[in-house]
Amino acid sequence: MNNNQQARATQPARASQAKTTASAANARLAGNSGAASAATPGGAESAATTASTTAGATATAAAPAAAPATATSAPATAAARFLILPIIVLILAQMGATGDNGALSLATASLTSELGATTAQIQLANMIYPLVGGAFMIAGGLAGTMVGWKKTFRGGILLCALGEVVLALAPSMAVFIWGGRVLVGLGASFMIPSVLGLIPLIYQGHDRVIAFGAIGAASGLSALLPLALGVVMQVAGMHVTFLALAGYFAIVFAASFTLPAIEQPRERAGFDGVGVALAASGLFLLLIGLSSISSWGLVMPLSTAPFTILGISPALPMAAAGIVVLGILVAYERRVEARGGIAVLPSAFLTTPQVRAGLVACALTFFFMGAQSILMAPYLQLVAGWSPVAVGTISIVTGVPTFALALGIPKFMPQASPRRVIQAGYVAMAVALGIMAFSVTENGASAPLVYLGAFMAGVGAGTVSAHASNVVAMALPEREASQSGGIQSTMRNVGQALGVALLGAVLIFGITGTVRSRAAADASISPRVSSALSGVSIDLGSNRTFEDEIAGIPMTDGERKELVSIEATARLDAVRMAYAVGGAVVLAGLITTPAIRDGERRDPAGSAGSTKAKGDRS
Repeated sequence: MNNNQQARATQPARASQAKTTASAANARLAGNSGAASAATPGGAESAATTASTTAGATATAAAPAAAPATATSAPATAAARFLILPIIVLILAQMGATGDNGALSLATASLTSELGATTAQIQLANMIYPLVGGAFMIAGGLAGTMVGWKKTFRGGILLCALGEVVLALAPSMAVFIWGGRVLVGLGASFMIPSVLGLIPLIYQGHDRVIAFGAIGAASGLSALLPLALGVVMQVAGMHVTFLALAGYFAIVFAASFTLPAIEQPRERAGFDGVGVALAASGLFLLLIGLSSISSWGLVMPLSTAPFTILGISPALPMAAAGIVVLGILVAYERRVEARGGIAVLPSAFLTTPQVRAGLVACALTFFFMGAQSILMAPYLQLVAGWSPVAVGTISIVTGVPTFALALGIPKFMPQASPRRVIQAGYVAMAVALGIMAFSVTENGASAPLVYLGAFMAGVGAGTVSAHASNVVAMALPEREASQSGGIQSTMRNVGQALGVALLGAVLIFGITGTVRSRAAADASISPRVSSALSGVSIDLGSNRTFEDEIAGIPMTDGERKELVSIEATARLDAVRMAYAVGGAVVLAGLITTPAIRDGERRDPAGSAGSTKAKGDRS
């Protein structure tokens, strides 16, 4: 019997083993490497990398036997010789996506000085990436199952490279946000699901477990990116940094042609275009509305509002419209399931308490990351005057405990109660936010408290993420569990965007409202000056920044000095209040934890039927 005959003879047994090991590895790694990405503020896409895609995951993770890999992709000797080059290419793609968000977090001061970015615009730039990623991650996964993972992988890389070029050359914040950030978000929506879609087709048996483990461990390396990017930014500037990222993606694109030939099963279930469109538009309207409250106004429109709706700010109407669209999505997906189709949002995700608790844990971990990206990095750079390299070191302090706990708890404490672990993580995250609140001062920050808060942030994020994904997968039948990765990715992105939106609004309204009210009550400030403040947009920044904002108001030196003092106090109070709100939101997650139970996966009876697929070699 020759080697090929031996490979065919052992394929069924290997496929059965691969199905079991891949399912467990997917569930673990979706949480573990997602948690490790918390090391970088704004790095939601790193977590999404470790989640399987939606309906198409059924064809890739659960049915390797339906599409036997070619001799090139998974030779009969795979058990003896692990393919190194393919996993390196996939790791590099994941790290590149993380690098983009790390660069943005470090570019706050440059965006403010070179493009005139306001706090609201920096907030939107941070939010738009996870918003686009969350809205289109599902579509990217479905596309991969229909046109091929290699095509979506390379297409996503090219979109990311193009987006980085736009970011580097953007003449204004509008182009930076709606051109560059949107393009990179769309690219990640196709590239990230393809990473885990390719692994089951390239690797078989125990090699597949090793490959998933490598992807998870690689997320810990993402903690080094902000430090390296900080050096580049400090030496060469923001524009060179984003161009360097474009070159990085170009290298990854070229390296993608070294991936071995694979034979991929084609998913015959129809593409749920209506469901994808409803999900994307609903999430977009909801999160854009919420995030724009600070720049467009809550009810009364501000001068920066692009338009009005019946004379009021468009922020709340857009958020309400998003909720309505998502409600329509839920009703439509129920009809899809009734017809036997693969729903974008299966009803089990909404009706199973433990699944809801797990999804809340995924969202809160990245809500927490959003808090860091909108509060910590901007304050340290704009107020405390920290350099990009100094801010980048924080990611390492956060990344080490995140990586260690996310991977260590399941490995060394396998009997630990998932409910207790997640509860402890929530408390640790709230404590971290409390420490961060007291680390800031009127004109600076206490470095020891900043690093202690960052370390506790890693402890909390790593602890929660150690079990968050498993909690979801273990409560679902097999078919729905195979879709959980994409929905978890969406929840992570939504959680991060909500963190940026909510805490950004608390920050901006807190500063502006407090300055105006205290100025009006201060006898040393004339009513004319106090009234003129109503037309000034006050952003997070140093004392000098505030002096520039009020430079157009005629006043005495005494009034100016008093206003600067008022603004410094208001700035500190608003930042601390935002941290307090973030801590309260994280602790509210404890309400969902009683639904988390220890035990095995639910009986998948009747949940998964066999899907016949035609192999597609690519």
